[in-house]
Order: sequence, then structure tokens, then C-alpha cells
Amino acid sequence: MNSYDVIVVGAGHAGIEAALASARMGCKTLMLTMDIHSIGRMSCNPAIGGVGKGQLVKEIDALGGQMARAADACGIQFRILNASKGRAVQSSRAQIDLDLYNRHMQELVTHIPNLEVKEGEAKKLIVTDNQVRGVVTAKDEEIRASALVLSPGTFLDGLIHIGLEHHSGGRLNERAAIGLADNLKSFGFNLLRFKTGTCPRLDKKTIDYSKLIIQYGDNPPSPFAFSTIKLAQEQIPCHITYTNPQTHKIILENLDRSPLYSGIIKATGVRYCPSIEDKIVKFKDKLRHQVFLEPQGLSTDEVYPNGLSTSLPEDVQLKMIRSIEGLEEAKVIRFGYGIEYFMAEPTQLYPTLETKLVKNLYLAGQINGTTGYEEAAAQGLLAGINAALKIRKKEPLILDRASSYLGVLIDDLTTKGTNEPYRMFTSRVEYRLILREDNADTRLSKIGYDLGLLDKESYKLAQKKIEDTAKGIKFLKNTRIQPSAKINAALALLNTAWLKKEVTLEELLKRPQVSLNDIRSWVSLPEFAIAKEVEIEVKYKGFIQRQLKDVEKFKNLEKIKIPAALDYTKIPSLSRETKEKLDKLKPLNLGQASRISGVTPAAISILMVYLRKFMALAK
Repeated sequence: MNSYDVIVVGAGHAGIEAALASARMGCKTLMLTMDIHSIGRMSCNPAIGGVGKGQLVKEIDALGGQMARAADACGIQFRILNASKGRAVQSSRAQIDLDLYNRHMQELVTHIPNLEVKEGEAKKLIVTDNQVRGVVTAKDEEIRASALVLSPGTFLDGLIHIGLEHHSGGRLNERAAIGLADNLKSFGFNLLRFKTGTCPRLDKKTIDYSKLIIQYGDNPPSPFAFSTIKLAQEQIPCHITYTNPQTHKIILENLDRSPLYSGIIKATGVRYCPSIEDKIVKFKDKLRHQVFLEPQGLSTDEVYPNGLSTSLPEDVQLKMIRSIEGLEEAKVIRFGYGIEYFMAEPTQLYPTLETKLVKNLYLAGQINGTTGYEEAAAQGLLAGINAALKIRKKEPLILDRASSYLGVLIDDLTTKGTNEPYRMFTSRVEYRLILREDNADTRLSKIGYDLGLLDKESYKLAQKKIEDTAKGIKFLKNTRIQPSAKINAALALLNTAWLKKEVTLEELLKRPQVSLNDIRSWVSLPEFAIAKEVEIEVKYKGFIQRQLKDVEKFKNLEKIKIPAALDYTKIPSLSRETKEKLDKLKPLNLGQASRISGVTPAAISILMVYLRKFMALAK
């Protein structure tokens, strides 16, 4: 009988990060996948990052994960989204060569020490005394392990829909995992049915690009990984077109053939990435919707028309596509489809992603109700880390809302749950001004290094950045500049007031109209004083300080731990509903309890007083 420290079921973005983290932390790890060739397959759009998602990828990199480095190795266009807005909401996004990414990840996971890859389907879990002991495969092979990370993506009883026809499948032309969902239910897990979808793929040779709007990447491009010095791949453009009233008419006339609108699909879909059918029905006043044509790689003719996710019949998809400018003669290589699958209510998890019902069992990715490669990879990394720490009898890694986007993601899922596929946005993050993309390394690299996941060179780079930023701010604070005709003329061009007296460079940089580059043209600055972090910290100093005060208040509640064995029924003055919610979700601290839906501030005050008495008696 084979035996491992950790088994990771699934080889998507969550499974890869979980397996790599576990193996790199010294655990004998098995990655169990139904198809070894599907490792790292990007089943939807050919891109990584985006608003809120780019921050997750940067944090994965800072902790020693793989997604950012893989994106840099396989990226064919890089852009900073919201570049004209404040630093708090700027996010990176990269177009990815799908085949290259797939091969890159396969090569990586099959050559990592401590990690074995095996083809096979997990049919059921081996559980004794409420603790996972391994899995049984479809071939009735028992594989034992001390911990298990389950990351099946959309494969749990997956059902693919194209028009009124449907068939079992985890992805197009890949079989679903049947039986594992029922096995999870047998242990008491509450499973829900979610739905997602994908777009048709078009042949670029049949697209009239002369009619489309061209969109280039940034020049120079900014990589994801903090350690990347140069991007290796050729950079290519994307293109934009739009639907029109004729497109909308075709869709509306065929809604009776849509599984979404004929009642065949009953699962909950993605609010923030709706199908084109949903867009047309719910936004009837809009005369057009953007279609973003994304190349799927340098050596393929496939193009992904982002914005046309659909499960309409194939003939309707073709008519719809050919009604769009530039796509009049387009050939479809693969048609779009919708897919239903099972997910587990994430309130059944601790913030470590270990399940409350079965010890040493961790869930990561779409099984927890999320959508998107980045959310899945972030969860996989955390699950793999905590599985390894549990085996080594070390304290778990719990990231809170004030530390990272990853902390917000996990806290949202485990305290609030989700009744629809969850997607990360900057708007979900209260402390986004101090949780920016640019400082993910200075926030989290020490954790990654201490875990043994981040290499020494990357850690040193982050430490130097911290030191240089502090030195740069000190230099600007201590360096004064005198009024002069040259400087005042430059300030006038920038539409800001002249200097009437001597000021520090820090005071000058605080002006909204003045940038660090402007100051560099007037004064010689040392290398350490020109980092963009220096400018951000100076310009947003007041706002950052206010957020840091809010963080302190937040942390005060997080410090008040709640004993796991606390009997909520004995707490007077709490409503029955509050007692039931607290007992079901078992928050680890008062902060987490305060974010449970329906738990009022008054209830938190009662709980705080009771905990003080409880802890005093315990002493």
C-alpha cells in the first residue's frame, strides 16, 4: 500500500500550488490527477490577473508560490489595469500562451523533489475517527496519507450544457468525477450546485482585424513576479469589437433554446462574469457589449472572444458571432458551453482551509465556491502550507483581512460563505491602500521565507526594498529646496503654487501635481530615493496612517480568542439565532465572530464580557 504525507487531488491552479508548497516544505507529496496532460490547463480565458486578482497573484509570489513566475515565463501581453486611478486599485493582468503554460507547469511538477504525480480518479476518502487517512481510487487502490488537499475544480459531478443538450463532464472532452460528491455528503458536508461557463474559440485566420480596435500591452511591460528581471516571450496585441442590436435580436429570439432560460440549468451562476444571454436580458437598455479578442498563444490560431460566454446551441452561437463587426466570416473551432458542478459550503472550513467535519482534510479552489484561476491558486497555496504545517506539528498560517487580499478571500468564504461563485475585487478589501500590489513582497516575503518556500535571493530583494524605501523617505524629509526661478517656472507649468520659502522635498512631493520624476529633474536624487514605493508612501501618508489606526482597532478584536470548546448555549442574553450561528461556524476569535452575517454589535459586546469572565475562571 502506497503512503504519503500529503495527497493533493486535482492538478488545476489550486492543486499545483498546494502540491508544490507541500513538497517544497519537505513533505512526501502525491498529486493525483485524472489526466497528467491536463496539469495547469487553463480551461477558460487565456489570462492571469485583473482587478483584485492581480493583487492575489503578487501575494502568491511573495509567499513563494508559482503562478506569478509561470505567468512571466508564458505571458504574451502585460497591462496595468486602472493605471490612471489611485495606487490602491491598480492591478496587473497578463495574456498567457495556454499551451506554453500547460507545458511549463507539467515540466515543473514532474521534476520537483518530494512530489510524485499519478494518474487516477479519487472515488472516495478513507476516514476513521473523523480524520482523513487517504483515498480510494476508481480502480479500488487505497492510497494512504496523513493529510489530503481536495481541489477538484468543476469536476464534482460536472454536467456540460450546450443548448438543450447536456452530458457528464468536468471540462469539454474530459470526464467528470462521479461518486466523490456523494462520499463527501456521507460525512455530513453540505454541497451546493454552482454554474460557470466559457466562450467559443474562433479561428484567427477568419477574423477581419481591419475592422477591430487594436489594444497593445504596456511598454515596457511590468512582470508579475518581484524577482523577474526580463520577460522572455514575444509581446502581441489584443483587439476589441462590440455586439450590436442584431446580435441581441438573435439571442432574444432563441432564449427558449438556452438551458439558462428554459429551466434546465438551476444552479447559481457567476454574477460578475455573466453569460452573453444574461447581459442581453438584464441590461436591455445597453445597445452594445464589449467583446475582447484574446489570442490563446503564439503558435495557435485559436482566439478567445472574452464577453461571449454562452451555453446557447451551436447554430445560434454561430449566427450570434457572425453578426458582430469583424467576425462576419469567423469560423468556430470550439463552441462555448455552460457547466454545473458541486461545491462545498465554505463556512464548513476553518481559516486554515481545514474542514471542521473531517480533520486533516483541506479544500481549495472552486470546491469552496470561488471562480477564477487566481482565487483557486491562492487557496491551494494556503491549503498546501497548512497541510504541511499540521503534519510537522507547527502552528498554522492564518492570514487576516489586514495582512493581505488572500486573508480577505479566506475570511469572506469561511465567515460569510457565498451563495454565488465568489470573485475577488479591490472593493472587498477594507485596507486596500496598505495592501497594494507594489508592497506585497514587503508584507509577506518574510512569511514565505520562514516557511521555506521563498528563496533567499527573493527575500533579500524584499528586505532591501524595505530599507531603501525607509532611506528614501528619510532623505526627502531631511533635504530642503530653495525657491528659484527655474523651479517656480516648472511649478507653474504643473499648475501648482510657486515656492515662496524653503521647503523639504517631502512637502513638495505631497502636492498632487508634483511627481518624483519632476523632482528628479530639479534635484539630484540617490538611487534609493526614486523607488515608486517612496512616492506612494509620501503622497498617501495621511490616508495610510488613518488605515493603520483602523487596522489596530481591527487587530484588537482579532486578539480576543474564542475557546473551541465554548458552549454558546450557556451565554445569557444571546438570541437563539446568534447562538446557533456561532456554534455552527465556530469562529476562532471575536473579530471573526463580528463578521458573521446576523451577529450584531450588541451580541459581540455580550460575548466579549462573557469571554472575560470565562477566561478569568479558567485561570
